[in-house]
Amino acid sequence: MIDRGPDFDGVRIGRPATGALIDAGYRTIGDLPKDLTELRHLHGVGPSAIRRLTEARSQQS
Repeated sequence: MIDRGPDFDGVRIGRPATGALIDAGYRTIGDLPKDLTELRHLHGVGPSAIRRLTEARSQQS
């Protein structure tokens, strides 16, 4: 079972955003689309979650 807690792949984005990403089929930051703003349509994924995911992705590069 996938953890639906407040962290998504080590990034603290909150339970609603994590759940929305998991429900959409994403499991890791690497699975996410190149343009993270495409995730805005997912209920629970807001500007804060997108900003934190963007920061985490830039640190991985």
